[in-house]
This record gives sequence, C-alpha cells and structure tokens, in this order.
Amino acid sequence: MSASFVYFYIAIGGALGACLRYFLSQQALILLGKGFPYGTLLVNVLGSCLLGLLYGLAEQGQFVSAPMKTAVGIGFLGALTTFSTFSYDSYLLMQQGAWFKAALNILLNVLICLLAVWLGSKLALTIK
Repeated sequence: MSASFVYFYIAIGGALGACLRYFLSQQALILLGKGFPYGTLLVNVLGSCLLGLLYGLAEQGQFVSAPMKTAVGIGFLGALTTFSTFSYDSYLLMQQGAWFKAALNILLNVLICLLAVWLGSKLALTIK
C-alpha cells in the first residue's frame, strides 16, 4: 500500500469517527445533561472496546486487512476517542472546584476504558 493511500484511509476513517463523536456527545448531552462529561466518557469507552476488538481480530488474522486496520484504528477510532477532550473536561471540573467530579471523570475514563480494551480483545476471541 502506498503512502498516499495510507493517508487517504486515515482521512476517511477520521472524518467518520469525528462525526460519530460529535453525534454521540450531543446525544449524551441531550439525554444526560451537562453536569458531567458523559459524552467524552461514552466515546472513550466505546472507542477503547472497539480498538481492543480490532487489534484482537488482527492478532488472530481475522477480518482485518492493513488498510482496514489503518482506517479504523488510526483514523476512525483516533478521531472518535479523544484524550485531549477528556483532559480538558477534567481541567474544567477542577477549575470549577468540582474535585469529586474531576476525580470521578479521570477514574472512570481510565479504568472503564482499560476494561473496555480487555473486553474488546476477549470478544475478538469469540469471533471465528
């Protein structure tokens, strides 16, 4: 695969991931309110699970071509999940003096996303 195609796959995946991130964040805002960064947590957990699944399938040699792994892993999931938004959400909560919410946000994003990666990789083992 040529370098120009790699960037093309990343760009397409990134555009789709960014759109889904915005959609899911807006839905979380509508459904759950803005008292906590639920949208960021949602996309980080979902993206972590999907990344675990993708790389678990790739390790087994199933369903994942190099262009697909690039488009989905780097482009789509890279744009869907967002550590910078997570960091800024946590910073804003700290700035507002909402220390418990800030700590909860950090703890939930880190622990649940690690669990989601593990779950995704285990899910990959069930796909034959």
